[in-house]
Amino acid sequence: MTDSTYPDCPQCGQSHTYTDTISYFCPDCGHEWPMQADAADSAETAEVIRDANGTPLADGDAVILVKDLKVKGSSLVLKKGTKIKSIRIADGGGGHDVDCKTEHGSIMLKSEFLKKA
Repeated sequence: MTDSTYPDCPQCGQSHTYTDTISYFCPDCGHEWPMQADAADSAETAEVIRDANGTPLADGDAVILVKDLKVKGSSLVLKKGTKIKSIRIADGGGGHDVDCKTEHGSIMLKSEFLKKA
């Protein structure tokens, strides 16, 4: 990489900066600063679970089903408009990211079929 691909030093303004895996360095003034100061913030926002309308969901929220959902492996159908209280955000496989309890037992659902109540 050339000098132009790295940012100028925020302390002295020189363009002779270089990098290692996590920081930028300025050989002129000795200043060191992180490559991505907001890496933790961007990682948090990337993992936000959102409902069908784009509203963020959190543990303990109440949600409403936006369409009839057939439960795989049974003859059970969860009807549109059913309110589910106290959800839990989970790392389910296949996009099933919400764990909840219904009158039929514990079920994993996709957040795209829910809206915040």
